[in-house]
Amino acid sequence: MLDLQDNALRTAACGTMRKMESRLEEPVAYSMVLSEERVPLNAMIGQSVQLAHTGRIFCVHCGRKTAKSFNQGYCYPCFRKLAQCDSCIIHPEKCHFDQGTCREPDWGERVCMRDHIVYLANSSGLKVGITRAVQVPTRWIDQGATQALAIIRVRSRMQSGYLEVLFKQEVADKTNWRDMLKGTAEPLDLLAEKERLIEICKTGIDDLSERFGFFAISVLTGLDPVEIRYPVLEYPARLNSFNFDKEPLVGGILQGIKGQYLIFDQGVINLRRFAGYEIELRLPS
Repeated sequence: MLDLQDNALRTAACGTMRKMESRLEEPVAYSMVLSEERVPLNAMIGQSVQLAHTGRIFCVHCGRKTAKSFNQGYCYPCFRKLAQCDSCIIHPEKCHFDQGTCREPDWGERVCMRDHIVYLANSSGLKVGITRAVQVPTRWIDQGATQALAIIRVRSRMQSGYLEVLFKQEVADKTNWRDMLKGTAEPLDLLAEKERLIEICKTGIDDLSERFGFFAISVLTGLDPVEIRYPVLEYPARLNSFNFDKEPLVGGILQGIKGQYLIFDQGVINLRRFAGYEIELRLPS
């Protein structure tokens, strides 16, 4: 148990936590979301900061109090019934919207049946990923990528899932969060990696284009990689991961922010993991 008692700190905000909001600036600008309040975080780097869990957890969808959070913020009934908690969100190639069995067809129409981007990113090394077109570059920031490049645009989440399955035979599809928090990833030539993967996977891409229609899958050209810099004074030498379920009070000197992680001198915490937890943000008086 860390000794974080500090009578000089005051409660600056309190509310139900969501994932941090971010803006692509130089460096990325972050805000903590506590219920309806947005608290800018970059100015706090270098200061003593504490996060105290009150012991209460609320569903991020329906707002009911729950003893346990499922799938990063949902109560169990919402976890079981919402389309956004279905297994096809993790495996979009298994989308069953066209079979008429989507848990929430209106939600699926709004979210899944929209343009998606297949991208390459460099966070803990080269990876392939997918996201809704409207989530660029937020998705890249959330993953702690220092470089990212959109490579293909498709008409639905399912189509992006098939392409991700195709590409991940050649490149990773996950971020190693420990490596991501050790420092800035070694720069990669994402344009060269794109050309290599497109060539290797050409037959598979052509097959998907034939299946879904010529205009469903568009290889993007003329785009340069996006470079992303994070507000970090110092990366941790050792990674101690904080967990509100084990330690209701976490913090220390805030040394930086990357992805959805706060980096303290005494450990790191993934705020997205604890969406729905009621948190007090304590700052110097």
